[in-house]
Amino acid sequence: MNCEVFTGKNLEELKSESLEKLGLKENECLIKVTSTKSGLFKTKEEFEIKIFKLEDVANEIKNYLNELLNNMGINANFETKIREEQISIKMFSDNNKILIGRDGKTLKALQTVIRQHIYREVGAYPYVLLDVENYKEKKIKNLEFLTRKLAKEVLRTKQPIKMDDMNSYERRIAHNVLSKFDGLTSASEGEEPNRHIVIKIKED
Repeated sequence: MNCEVFTGKNLEELKSESLEKLGLKENECLIKVTSTKSGLFKTKEEFEIKIFKLEDVANEIKNYLNELLNNMGINANFETKIREEQISIKMFSDNNKILIGRDGKTLKALQTVIRQHIYREVGAYPYVLLDVENYKEKKIKNLEFLTRKLAKEVLRTKQPIKMDDMNSYERRIAHNVLSKFDGLTSASEGEEPNRHIVIKIKED
């Protein structure tokens, strides 16, 4: 995968100058930082940064994903969007149920494999959202609807409600919905993979 390499002694200045030279913003790329120390007492530090454009990262993901799916005997088309550091890739095939898997487990596994592949290639984890047509979009809308419904119930009864266990991405969506309700507070409790959100009345 193509990358641009820069070296310097001040990390923040190096990032700023390198991005300006490439005409990029930090949320348009992945940056891997390494450092070496030299001198008699190892006090001199020099930084090296490798900058990968998100467009190139997205293309690498699609190529690798296409290889994985071919090995599964599945042909798919891809739709890619890059926005605010997030690479969103939708897959369209005649085997959507296989790609999704039971409760989305195959889709989740594919996303994990892709992130690990890019980490091996780049040395940094991308923010990738992998979807099959609108499967995840529908799940998000259902989660938002349920969260609003539970929030109104807490406001009505003044009693706290514990939501089902969710992953960090789902909890972030629920917290975002709940933040729009005056008089409520929410907190994540429990240990992974059994963390959940508790919705409560905000105390004065």
